Amino acid sequence: MTIQEALGRLDALKFNSYSQSEKIEWLSQLDGMVKKQIIDTHEGAETVTFTGYDETTPVDQELLVPYPYDGVYLRWLEAQIDYHNGEFGRYNNAMVMFNQAFSDYANYYNQQHMPVCRGSRFRF
Repeated sequence: MTIQEALGRLDALKFNSYSQSEKIEWLSQLDGMVKKQIIDTHEGAETVTFTGYDETTPVDQELLVPYPYDGVYLRWLEAQIDYHNGEFGRYNNAMVMFNQAFSDYANYYNQQHMPVCRGSRFRF
């Protein structure tokens, strides 16, 4: 999924008045978490580069989470909109759905990639 696809799907599903740059920043926050919490903890992380997204990032930029787990982006964006609108009941529901989607992707990634092996340390 690209930035443009994520924003287009979000805007078609959920009315909002947030700017494209705000939503791109939210996508950047999520992909930053994906990179740090999931990808960087596994071998091969050096092949994935992520420097963040902003309004100058091309909207055809491919996001880090692939299909069929890319629904995590919509759940995240929906939660951010609900939070910033002060709709905390909806936010809580959206975060439950986001957490499940994020967990599903993390489990998939863990199954497909070896964790980084750190040396053993003994303390006496």
